[in-house]
Amino acid sequence: MIAFIKGIVASYGADWVAVDNHGIGYQISYPHTDRVTLNQEITVHTYMHISENDVSLFGFESTEEKDLFMRLISVKGLGPKTAMNMLAKAGYDEIIGAVETGNVAALKKMPGIGAKSASQIVLDLKGKLVAAPASSVRVSEEYPPEIRDAMEGLKNLGYKQNEVSSAAKVMNESPGLSTAEYLRIGLRFLSR
Repeated sequence: MIAFIKGIVASYGADWVAVDNHGIGYQISYPHTDRVTLNQEITVHTYMHISENDVSLFGFESTEEKDLFMRLISVKGLGPKTAMNMLAKAGYDEIIGAVETGNVAALKKMPGIGAKSASQIVLDLKGKLVAAPASSVRVSEEYPPEIRDAMEGLKNLGYKQNEVSSAAKVMNESPGLSTAEYLRIGLRFLSR
C-alpha cells in the first residue's frame, strides 16, 4: 500500500491532484484542490482503494484526516467517493463535530448522505472519534511543508498533538529551514 506521496503538483482539477514524484505522475482524488498551486511541493497521505473494476488513490493533508476517512468508510454503505465528498464539502472539524454531537441534520446536508446513512454514521462512530483540538488542525495547515513534515516526524516519534503544536510555534520562528533542521529544533524544544 502507498502510505504517502511527496512530490510536485503537476496539475489539478476540481477533485484531484497529479503529483510528480521523480518522473512518475500519481493522480489522486483530493478534497483540498483550492489549497494547491502548480509546481508546489506537497506531501499527500494516501489510501489505495482496489475494487473489481478500479484502482484509485485518495489523498489527504494529514494523517488525522486520513484516519477520519478510514473511519467513515468503515460505516456500512459508505464508500470512499462519498467519504471524500464529505471531507471536500464539510471538512475535518465539521464532520467530527456533527458525529460527536449526534447532529444527524448536519450530516444529511453533506453530499450523498441521506437520513439512514447519517444515523448509521452517528451510531457507528459517536464516541470513537478523538479529534485533535480544532485550532491545532487549522494552524498546522498554515505552516510551510517543511514544518508540517517535521510535525509528522514528531508525531511518529510518539509526541502528543499539544506538544507537537507547541514545537511547531517555535519552529515557525525560524523561516526557510529544511525539514531536518526543523525536526532538530522541535526535538531540542521538547527535550527541555
